[in-house]
Amino acid sequence: MKLKLFILVVTISFFFNCKNDKKTEINEKTAEIEESVKEPTNVIDIVTRSMEFQSVDTILSGWNTFKYQNLSNETHFFLLDKYPEGKSIENTLTDIAPVFGEGMDLINEGKVEEGFAAFGKLPAWFGDIVFSGGSGLIAPKHTAISTVKLDPGYYIMECYVKMPNGKFHTLMGMAKPIVVTEEDSGNSPPEATVNIILSGEEGISYDKAITKGKQIFSVFVKDQKPHENFIWHDVNLVKLDANASEDALEAWMDWSDPKGLITPVPNGITFLGGVNDMPAGSKGYFYADLTPGKYAFISEVPNTKSKGLFKVFEVKD
Repeated sequence: MKLKLFILVVTISFFFNCKNDKKTEINEKTAEIEESVKEPTNVIDIVTRSMEFQSVDTILSGWNTFKYQNLSNETHFFLLDKYPEGKSIENTLTDIAPVFGEGMDLINEGKVEEGFAAFGKLPAWFGDIVFSGGSGLIAPKHTAISTVKLDPGYYIMECYVKMPNGKFHTLMGMAKPIVVTEEDSGNSPPEATVNIILSGEEGISYDKAITKGKQIFSVFVKDQKPHENFIWHDVNLVKLDANASEDALEAWMDWSDPKGLITPVPNGITFLGGVNDMPAGSKGYFYADLTPGKYAFISEVPNTKSKGLFKVFEVKD
C-alpha cells in the first residue's frame, strides 16, 4: 500500500513539474519575443479626430512606417491609392467619389442592379489606380502601426467606411493627397514574429501559433484580384468578444451591402489594424499587442469564409 502511494505521489509530482516547466518555457519564449519587438520611433504620424487625416503632405519613397491614431468615435482605416500621372484629388472628388455615392444610394434604396450599373460610370483611368497598402480597420481610441513600401508618385489617402446614413467617409473629408518623392527613405522593414500569406485562391495562412504579447506580423500578398465589390483582399485583425457574431462580422466586411462597412460595427467587435490592399508580390507589416482571447484575420471582401479569407484563432494565457 505504501509503495503504491509513493508511486502515485511521484507520478503526480512529475506531471505537475512537467506542466510547470512547459508553462515556464512558454512564458520565457513570450518574454523573448516581447523583448525583440520594439515600437518604432521613426514613424509618419497620422491622426483622425473626426473626419480628416492630419498628416504631412510629402514623404520619402521606399519603406515607411505609419502610426495612425484614431482619436475619433468611429472605426476608420487609411488606404494609399497611387494615382496615374495627371490625376489628382480634384479627380477623386469629381470623377470617382460621386459615382460610388450614387451607386451606394441606389443600393440603399433596394435598387441593387441599378446601383452596380451606376459604377459603370467610373472613369477608365480608375483601373490604373494602384492600391498600395495602409492600415487595416482600427477601432475608436486605438492606434494602428503599419509598414509598407511605396514607389514615387501622387497618392490619395482615403477611408471609405460609411456614416450611419450610408455616406462614405471619403465624401466627408477623408481623402488627402500625399506626394511620395524620388528620394528613398533608406529604411529597412522590421523583423516579423509571425508571417502571413494572403491569397485570393488559397485564403489566409500563417506559419506558427500566435501567442500573447507584442507581435509584428508580415503579410505577403501571393496573388491579387478585384472581388465582387471591386475591392482587393487585405488583412484586418479583429478581437472577438464573447457576444460577437462571426456571421455579422463577415456580412459587415462587404461595403456593397447596405449594412456593410457602416457605423456602428457589429457588437463585440474591436478592430486592431492590419495591412490594406497591396499588389501581388508585395509585403507589408503591422504591429499588435495581444491579450488572451478570441481573434480573427479577415479580408474586406464578400463571402470571406468560403474563400478562406476569415481565420479565427485563440490567444491563450
